[in-house]
Amino acid sequence: MWQTPADFSWLSPGWFAWGAWQAYDWANPVYLYALPAVPLLFLMRWLLHLRFRKKLDVALFEGKATWHWTSTLRYIPDLIFGLFLVLILVALARPQKSDETVELTSEGIDIMLVLDVSGSMELTDFSPNRLESAKEVALQFVNGRVQDRIGIVVFAGRAYSLVPLTTDYGLVKESIKDIKLNMISEDGTAIGSALAVAINRLRESTAKSKVCILISDGENTAGSLDPELAAQLAHAYQLKLYTVGIGRDGSVQMGTDSTGAPITVHTGLEEKTLRQLASLAEGQFFRAQDANALSKIFQRINALEKTEVKETRYRDTRDYYQIYLRWAILLLLLWLLLKNTFLTNALED
Repeated sequence: MWQTPADFSWLSPGWFAWGAWQAYDWANPVYLYALPAVPLLFLMRWLLHLRFRKKLDVALFEGKATWHWTSTLRYIPDLIFGLFLVLILVALARPQKSDETVELTSEGIDIMLVLDVSGSMELTDFSPNRLESAKEVALQFVNGRVQDRIGIVVFAGRAYSLVPLTTDYGLVKESIKDIKLNMISEDGTAIGSALAVAINRLRESTAKSKVCILISDGENTAGSLDPELAAQLAHAYQLKLYTVGIGRDGSVQMGTDSTGAPITVHTGLEEKTLRQLASLAEGQFFRAQDANALSKIFQRINALEKTEVKETRYRDTRDYYQIYLRWAILLLLLWLLLKNTFLTNALED
């Protein structure tokens, strides 16, 4: 794009400031490498001229000439012509400035994280416990999303929506960090109720994909809605359900008693229900027996539900070579003028 500066702004000396030159992109930078050749040409001319003068053996007059500062004025035309050549090379290098705008567009995914906060999530088969491990992986998952709406549902004996669907990832992450054990007074595992709350948030969504990620360590023991019916409702609303069973089978320590002795409980994951729920809602079931496995599960879900982001770049390029070309023409006219004045020494030419 060729842009002419308004009025006589091209006459401003600011175009020759070092900062202005650093801001340029050069379309033909090879011409800049020729700049040192300009003073070299004048040096060679001067050496040849000096050699020619030494061969003159004819004296026009006798006597000793004294130097006067005005004799240096004869170099002004050469200096102006040199600057003219420099500016021609700068114009040929085509200084430019580019403004680039990047526009990201995507068809986002709506995701509800449904997290179990019941008492059994305190078990320490995950370090420091199941809930904290799940929170850490959930934070990593949120960091990997781009332009998706994410919401959070927490549940124990009952369920409630902690964060509605939003693209405010700062709010989502802060809410995840604030999740803690016993934040719901009624203990138990109301999986059906939790899914119902998530479905209620997602049912009116117009996103191209609607996903619910359920993280739990137990079977449904509370709530008034059957989990299988909730999964069928999810399928009816075109909602995909991923269920993640968290926890190891066997004896696990769960805190200490009043005397400080460790309390050991026997635990086992009843994965049949979680597997069936995922199947009914055309999702997948995953089993996580340690923090590393849980992290890999979320990475896999992240890959399965990847948002396609389209990047469009708009580039506005402005040329400024005409400014230096105008200055070059101005110097050329000045040089032609000075060549016909007293500054020119015929003997030196």
